[in-house]
Amino acid sequence: MRSKIDSYLGFAKRSRNLVMGYNTCILTMNKGKLKLLILASDVSENTMKKLTSIANERKVVYRIYGTCDELSKAAGTVGRGVFGITDENFANVILKEIDEDQSV
Repeated sequence: MRSKIDSYLGFAKRSRNLVMGYNTCILTMNKGKLKLLILASDVSENTMKKLTSIANERKVVYRIYGTCDELSKAAGTVGRGVFGITDENFANVILKEIDEDQSV
């Protein structure tokens, strides 16, 4: 399953539907354009608390998945632990794959 999620994150990046980083994700959520927020399990407790709080306020679906290294590698960047998907279709597919992977 991980390779599918990695591929979808790569596709989302190439199609400019992936936003990366704390501030960028907050700005995108505030504009109402973020469809899915993906947080690495090893981001700081403060980052996790702030972003999940904002996501709940803005009614943005979020998932805690993978580590910073794993997600950064999939997205072709280094040292990022916060990712957002702005396309509804990509968000639905990635959400489905994450939920299936975590239920196994």
